[in-house]
Amino acid sequence: MGVASPYSATYGVDVPPAPACRRISYRFVKRSIDLVVASAALLVLSPLLAIVALAVRLSSPGTVFYRWEVVGLGGQPFDGYKFRTMVADADKLREALMARNEMTGPVMKIRDDPRITPVGRILRRFSIDELPQLWSVVKGDMSLVGPRPPLRREYLQFAPWQRRKLSVIPGLTCLWQVSGRNEIRDFDQWVRLDLEYIDNWSLWLDARILARTLPAVLSRRGAY
Repeated sequence: MGVASPYSATYGVDVPPAPACRRISYRFVKRSIDLVVASAALLVLSPLLAIVALAVRLSSPGTVFYRWEVVGLGGQPFDGYKFRTMVADADKLREALMARNEMTGPVMKIRDDPRITPVGRILRRFSIDELPQLWSVVKGDMSLVGPRPPLRREYLQFAPWQRRKLSVIPGLTCLWQVSGRNEIRDFDQWVRLDLEYIDNWSLWLDARILARTLPAVLSRRGAY
């Protein structure tokens, strides 16, 4: 049986507890690495972040950042931020485009999504829109490596076994990210990759995924 969380109390769904094998010392090292690397990355990338923010602001009406309402560890909701890559009213157009969804399950992915702006398409190709999430890593809502957090509306449609992907802190990159991303159109397969990571987690596995992330991003495989 899952354990209650603030989110389960609100929506009536539970998230199974994290595996018992997660030793405190390992979690401390993982958190320390996250904090140091994410803080350093924000500092080094600050000129790029400023340029991207200006490009988003000047290229289309709307805010620079997209408020990313997702669910994290134990079903706890949190707000992260990405650079906005879509038109300002993109969420209102979602239902009208559902027939073009290329994914199974609760997630929505469209290769030529008409809501994406020209600048946004470039940012998505190289995952630059994800960089503001480094702040979520600094805050502790996310980790460098871990299952991608689902949107709140997606989470409510999860099958009970799929909720176990929330038994660890979500991450910027994961096995799904380095295994083809949106080329994996079966959501069940995506979740199985997340559970494979959870069941086999180690600092060495994190290092291997991080090492594969940059080549995956530069190859642009499954990025849209």
